[in-house]
Amino acid sequence: MWEKVHKFILAKILRKHYYRTGKCKGCGQCCTHIYVKHFKHVLKDEKEFDKLQYLHKFYADLKIIGKDELGLIFECKNLDPETKRCKIHFWRPGICRRYPQEELFSMGGTLSEDCGYKMEPIIPFKEVLDKVEKKQNKKVIRKLF
Repeated sequence: MWEKVHKFILAKILRKHYYRTGKCKGCGQCCTHIYVKHFKHVLKDEKEFDKLQYLHKFYADLKIIGKDELGLIFECKNLDPETKRCKIHFWRPGICRRYPQEELFSMGGTLSEDCGYKMEPIIPFKEVLDKVEKKQNKKVIRKLF
């Protein structure tokens, strides 16, 4: 029952298409190649990033490790390089607690194959296909009579 309510809230109220399942394995890969989306665009400019560091503590925990055609690439300063574990796991920011989010996929991102999380469709494709087939069958029956 709770799962149906949860899916309804995600799909109809929040207008999400996927929900997160699984749990973190602590591999640290999600903390090493990060794009930051601010408002409606990925950060591309170091000056913009410098300004954002004053607005929110989360940005101060990131360091720039590169840049590509999509934008700046960051790494979290709180990732222990030896253990690949978060040094502030208990106090980690909300963005880390909510990882992965559907927006990751809208930007073309993916989860690593080793990640313990999976993004599952709220409405499985088979259910969507069944609904379409039922509608088509009803139309065919109406035309016959």
